[in-house]
Amino acid sequence: MTRPITAGVDGTEESLAALGWAAREAVRRGLPLRVVHAWHYAEAIAAADRDTQRGWVSEGVREAVRTVSAGHPGLEVDVDVLDEGDVAEALTGAAAEAELLVLGSRGHGRVMGFLLGSVGQQVVAETTRPVVLVRAGERAAAEAGGRDIVVGQHGGPEDSAAALRFAFETAAVRGATVRAVRAWTLPPVFAYSPGSLKLLDEAGGLEPYEKQALADALAPWRERFPEVPVAEHIEMGSAAQVLLSVAGRAQLMVVGRRARRTAVGARIGSVAHGMMYHAGCPVAVVPHE
Repeated sequence: MTRPITAGVDGTEESLAALGWAAREAVRRGLPLRVVHAWHYAEAIAAADRDTQRGWVSEGVREAVRTVSAGHPGLEVDVDVLDEGDVAEALTGAAAEAELLVLGSRGHGRVMGFLLGSVGQQVVAETTRPVVLVRAGERAAAEAGGRDIVVGQHGGPEDSAAALRFAFETAAVRGATVRAVRAWTLPPVFAYSPGSLKLLDEAGGLEPYEKQALADALAPWRERFPEVPVAEHIEMGSAAQVLLSVAGRAQLMVVGRRARRTAVGARIGSVAHGMMYHAGCPVAVVPHE
């Protein structure tokens, strides 16, 4: 089954920027575009009944789609205005059927805003598919000019495999460079053990050890995507701080998120959370086990 690129649209400037980003990515990947609006009746708008509000939404979504279709002739576009229900649940369901879900990173529409408020965060935390968050004003020009696909890497090769795969796939269709970033900090004294000291000694110290760890994680993706240029970035500091320090040169920031649920529900994680709120470029949050 061919999975579409799915965009959540609510008529705000942010969601329209997300729609444009999704359309361009669908064209690059040769995939269909699905546009969804999880409609919810707003009782606060007393002058408009359900049918009127639903008409506003339907026409607004279709107008946005007409604009996108005119700019991308030949792109297959499907439109769904989802009837009333839990908005986060509807968007999470749409994401499950998508190659990736694209949302605006801010916004509150006149009928129902859902993007990166509590609902948007819930969608990012709950879905098992990648979610890309796009800010208002994002334009195609930002995807050119030598900007990198920046991806955070941590732990061993398997810990960031999903994020690295997404970054390399995206770079391949854009002709971009992958900038792989690994942040490291000095471990507390009690964290040292004879085994870890032996590994550090063999590597020649902490920084060479971290460089080798990044190289090992990148090796299978370099082999799979030999045409994609790769820049390795090792820096001492917290992961969020180091990633934000290079975000200015990024056309897309890719971070991983554990897909497991905890006793208090699904969580996004501090690094992904920091990128969602502070990175100026689009951010892809990729779940992994």
